[in-house]
Amino acid sequence: MLTALIETMRPRQWTKNFVIFAGILFTQNLHVPHLLLKTIVAFFLFCMISGSVYIFNDVLDYKRDLAHPQKKFRPIASGRFPRHYALIAGSVICLLTLFFSFIMSIEFGSITLIYFLLNLAYSMYLKNIVILDVIIIASGFVLRAVAGARVIEVSVSHWLLVCTFLLALFLALCKRRHELKLIEDNAANHRAVLVEYSSKLLDQMVAIVTAGALMAYALYTISPEVTNRFGTDKLVYTVPFVLFAIFRYLYLVLNRNLGGSPERVLIQDKAMVIDIVLWVIAVVGILYFTKIKEQIIVLFS
Repeated sequence: MLTALIETMRPRQWTKNFVIFAGILFTQNLHVPHLLLKTIVAFFLFCMISGSVYIFNDVLDYKRDLAHPQKKFRPIASGRFPRHYALIAGSVICLLTLFFSFIMSIEFGSITLIYFLLNLAYSMYLKNIVILDVIIIASGFVLRAVAGARVIEVSVSHWLLVCTFLLALFLALCKRRHELKLIEDNAANHRAVLVEYSSKLLDQMVAIVTAGALMAYALYTISPEVTNRFGTDKLVYTVPFVLFAIFRYLYLVLNRNLGGSPERVLIQDKAMVIDIVLWVIAVVGILYFTKIKEQIIVLFS
């Protein structure tokens, strides 16, 4: 039963919550112990609240999951995890998570609550509204980024929020395309909104969002706001890593048909993993080398 519960909470999906670390990373506070601890706790709480959302989603969608060639093996759809036990477990996890989130801070707790309610509304109804469904998915990533910033009481750049939203929208559209290709004629039985999409429409939307995400990130790295805050314009050298990641993902979606599980692609594709690690190293090196250099200059001046 415990194994089924953990599986239903989808630990693989928790990689999405690493967006929470954007706040502490891009405000150059990664080296501050108490702020890092707060961010780690916030990450854990978002893993729990998102896990409870997946439980409720699978309870609501168990009949539709039975029409999916892969999702029919999920614990609730397959009957390995009874729905009444799932509802109890999801409710307990949700209430405990919200309780500790509000203890962290009223603002962080409020964002966590909004995230939960938005995703619950998505599971119950909003996922059936074309275009709005993928926008809500992308908004969840923005809420994660804002939560990560507010839990350590810092502001987050509007540029960073735009980049987060567009990249998340890119992943959501690619996933819809994969689902449409996988299910084909049985699309309506699995996800009603899929009948409103077409491969041509999704390909055009993906192309627009891809260009927008790349442009937004490039403009973010050279914007006066960013260069003045960080004291460097070298972030622009991280653009090739983002470019490679997006193009690599498109290759995997279009040529390898792997867009159905973004979190699996991001942790299992070696080229993608290496690129992400190099991007993190580059960002940390550029932001924190400048900060350390300034501290050394002040120390010896």
